[in-house]
Amino acid sequence: MYEETRSAVVPGAVLWRAEGPGQVVLPDGCMDLMWVEGRLLVAGADTGPHPAGEVAGGAFAGIRFAPGTAPALLGVPAHRLRDRRVALDDLWPAGEVRRLAGRVASYGNPCAGLEALAARRAAEAGPPDPLVAEVVALLRAGRPVARIAAAVGLGERQLRRRSLDAFGYGPRTLGRVLRLRSALELARAGMPYAEVACVAGYADQAHLAREVRALAGTTLGAYVAGADGANSETPQPSGSRTTA
Repeated sequence: MYEETRSAVVPGAVLWRAEGPGQVVLPDGCMDLMWVEGRLLVAGADTGPHPAGEVAGGAFAGIRFAPGTAPALLGVPAHRLRDRRVALDDLWPAGEVRRLAGRVASYGNPCAGLEALAARRAAEAGPPDPLVAEVVALLRAGRPVARIAAAVGLGERQLRRRSLDAFGYGPRTLGRVLRLRSALELARAGMPYAEVACVAGYADQAHLAREVRALAGTTLGAYVAGADGANSETPQPSGSRTTA
């Protein structure tokens, strides 16, 4: 079982719950704060598929933050958590995390507790790097990195450093991940693969196939065949976003 809903108070965030057997988590450019049977954990941005069962548990809840927005809330550069699932008390004082875990537990729905926790942190921490939204929008539009750097007034090296802190990886990798997510959504909606490649911005269908294999560890056909609840933004019992 997996269900999700947009957060009403944390811009761009998604609240999710999952139970039962997990699935592979695919890259989506996002970071999650998770509640796993009384524990608070953080899932970093991924560069490849993560297996089911990575985090032990049978019931999971989480808040998935929009790309680039979690580091301001967590107080940790995103690259430190890339491809990792860590206990929150590895990042924050253990006493504070125990107190926060108790507060989340006091809610009937842990998603509501996580949302309240994130909203308080956002109010205290202030907005994320102002570069985030612009870079994401330009990458989604298919702009090359050199043009993005020029548009935001940075050199390519500066843009890469800022991106590592905000997203966990450089703009080229983030662009590949965002394009993959777009392609998977189109394929899952039933669009022919050759058309998916064209619309998502790949050179051809072979290019699309190589990227799906490289980033998702599978084929597009296998993904679509098992896509019920199996999209990297869909956590399930495992480790980050449970197991999506």
